[in-house]
Amino acid sequence: MSLNIAMLSPELNSVARTSPLATAAPAAATAGVPQNDFAQTMASMATDALSTLKTGETTAMAGMQGKAPLQQVVQAVMQADQALRTVVAVRDKVVGAYQEISRMQI
Repeated sequence: MSLNIAMLSPELNSVARTSPLATAAPAAATAGVPQNDFAQTMASMATDALSTLKTGETTAMAGMQGKAPLQQVVQAVMQADQALRTVVAVRDKVVGAYQEISRMQI
């Protein structure tokens, strides 16, 4: 059974309007917090990882052609490997969280 957030939104809005702290908390809580949401952060991380992978591939090709020193090739490939491992770890955590949420009883 899946839960749709839109199903909860009317109740959440009515609770937020009746709460005396609802008007004071957002201004204080977001004073020093960046305004990026989770989706923007994940998209930014994916873009950075993709550019790191492309740089590693380009540097490896340049190294095979003799246009890049070995140290530079190794560093680029290691950074690409680190980025790929990070992406896979984040994906595994997101899948695990989704599975945990789907097992919750409503």
